[in-house]
Amino acid sequence: MAGAPDNVALLLFFVFWYAGNMKYNEYNTAALNAVGGKTSGLTMTVATMQLGVCAVYAFIMWAVKINPAKLFGLQMPEKQSVPKSTQADLIKSIPLAFCAAGAHAATVFALGGDPLFGQIVKSAEPVLAAVVGTIFYNKAPSFYKVCCLPIIVGGVAFASLKKGDDGSYSLKFDTTALVFGMLANSFAAFKGGENSKLLADKGIAERYGGVGNQFAVTQIVGFFILLPILYVTEGAMLPTFFEKLKTDSSLQFNLLMSGLCFYIYNELATYTLKVTGAVTASVANTAKRVIVMVYMAAVTGKVLTNEQKMGSAIAICGVLLYSLIDDLLKGKKKAKSS
Repeated sequence: MAGAPDNVALLLFFVFWYAGNMKYNEYNTAALNAVGGKTSGLTMTVATMQLGVCAVYAFIMWAVKINPAKLFGLQMPEKQSVPKSTQADLIKSIPLAFCAAGAHAATVFALGGDPLFGQIVKSAEPVLAAVVGTIFYNKAPSFYKVCCLPIIVGGVAFASLKKGDDGSYSLKFDTTALVFGMLANSFAAFKGGENSKLLADKGIAERYGGVGNQFAVTQIVGFFILLPILYVTEGAMLPTFFEKLKTDSSLQFNLLMSGLCFYIYNELATYTLKVTGAVTASVANTAKRVIVMVYMAAVTGKVLTNEQKMGSAIAICGVLLYSLIDDLLKGKKKAKSS
């Protein structure tokens, strides 16, 4: 029994990718609140434990040799065996895992500062990707893409404004969300570059045995990378954290579910984006950002200011244009030449 047709499965993967991302943000916020919020000194602990959940989930999949992700598309689960990676492969994977872990931890800090403004700042990821790609990986964006970057930056800047009682505007934003949101964007940009470098080695890609195994290894190595950072930054608070974890069922539930949702929605995103075209992928990513922001506004009860609404709309439209402009102009050039 093969299960649902591929087009039905694809639609369901989209639905559960979005739903998983929304629920991750909700469970992540709840887990951070359960440990005392952004001033508790336990944000890195929460981020690290989420990757710990991911690592355990990956080991369970290898133990049973089944990846259940395709069940979300009403299809039969895939087999997933332990990768045949060598020690040298794992060493080469460390830069990617470090960047992935850094992006995750910084995102948790940013969303802990302000879940809504953190999402707005995260929408500026293409700006950092363009800078990092140009300087470190010799992958400069096209001239037209560069022209879109001021739109994204302008949108985030406008979302940072607040109108005073006298009608004048001043910058007012959550510093944690801004700083760590941009740090997360930087790590994500390096992660993209390192991922391309790693997969360029066909031998490593073959020994991994698929994207699922590569993602699993990345999360496991990332977890072990964060452990010493956790010990240095929040080690003194660990006894407090484990006392809370033993007695607080809300923390237990939200920590477990945030880790599982993070793993699963990333896998479902891979399933959807690898079979859709560039335009569909760009629109899907943009729509996801909007939907998550609306959902988190409803969950947290926090209303976006008019400046944040307009600024986020400008930034997200800029991201969409950045993603599509080369394809749009390429289509026009082909039409003219024909």
